[in-house]
Amino acid sequence: MELTKRVELGAGLALLALIAAGCLLVVAPFLSSILWAAIICFATWPLHVRVERLCGGRRTLAASLMTALIVVVMLLPFLLAALTLDENIAALFSYVHTANLNGLPPPPDWIGRIPMAGDWLQTNWAAIAADSEKSHSFVKMVMDHAKGDLLHLSRSFIVGLVHLGISVFVAFFFYRDGDRLVAQVATMGKHVLGEYSQHLVRVTGNTIRSVVYGFLGTALVQGVLATVGFVIVGAPAPLLLGLFTFVLALLPFGPPLVWIPVTVWLAVHQQIGLAIFMGVWGLLVVSGIDHFLRPYLISRESRLPFVLVFLGAMGGVLAFGFIGIFVGPTLLAAGYGLLHEFLIRRGPPVPGAETETPNPPHA
Repeated sequence: MELTKRVELGAGLALLALIAAGCLLVVAPFLSSILWAAIICFATWPLHVRVERLCGGRRTLAASLMTALIVVVMLLPFLLAALTLDENIAALFSYVHTANLNGLPPPPDWIGRIPMAGDWLQTNWAAIAADSEKSHSFVKMVMDHAKGDLLHLSRSFIVGLVHLGISVFVAFFFYRDGDRLVAQVATMGKHVLGEYSQHLVRVTGNTIRSVVYGFLGTALVQGVLATVGFVIVGAPAPLLLGLFTFVLALLPFGPPLVWIPVTVWLAVHQQIGLAIFMGVWGLLVVSGIDHFLRPYLISRESRLPFVLVFLGAMGGVLAFGFIGIFVGPTLLAAGYGLLHEFLIRRGPPVPGAETETPNPPHA
């Protein structure tokens, strides 16, 4: 009898393990989307509470409004940038195809006015264009190398957009049912760590908000401001350039890598007034806002080593693809906050020693 019970228990545990493994396999392709949806909902929960209060406590309506806000702020700009990317890639392939049939055209006059490299580019371009055999070989080499890379870039970008779309869809249910979900997680945490689990939730919440508001939020503002400047000066593909600015804003001195070449491009085309405007706009507005907006937003929550956000963004892209730009820094920073809590503080907080911050959904 005892042996039979043990066999039944072992079989039951094995079945549970198989079910858990199966669930993980099913959820694994969407893990990054679920994580990002949870992060966004957690960071914006105070706003959701206000919206729900304005909606008279109607959860579904409040969740719908918050989801629509996420679509406008986060998903719509990337969709527009994707359309711009597709148009530019199509135009590039059309230009290369024409060049492959007719050979390279002579270099335009503005090539020679590019600082430092202009003379070298103009000389070599003219030499290749004058020799039809060299011209066809060069264009074929460019097509062979660029086609695969551009298609891979487009595919990765589209997959990233799909994951962002899934995260928005999941966020609706987190907004609608998040308080009950967090209540269940809090109950489980109390069973494992006792009341100290609530303190760890606050530490994690402060860290997540610090990353979302201070780093990703600042990068988003810089991307929007840069896009406004690119539209004003008539730069090609302003939405795509704005997207690049947003991504590079996660790096130290990243935005100048976009607006400085645009400024040079305007100057080379002898649009000196627009070049001056773009330089001033980029220096004082796009890059300048980083010096006071980021410290202000981070000071509201907790300060983090910038290297964590940088490594998180790079590692997140490698681990999760495009959406890892958002998920990676947040996860790495949250892990750092918890590690710091366990290794440095080593114990429950002193009552009243913490700064209260807006709470996520609570039991």
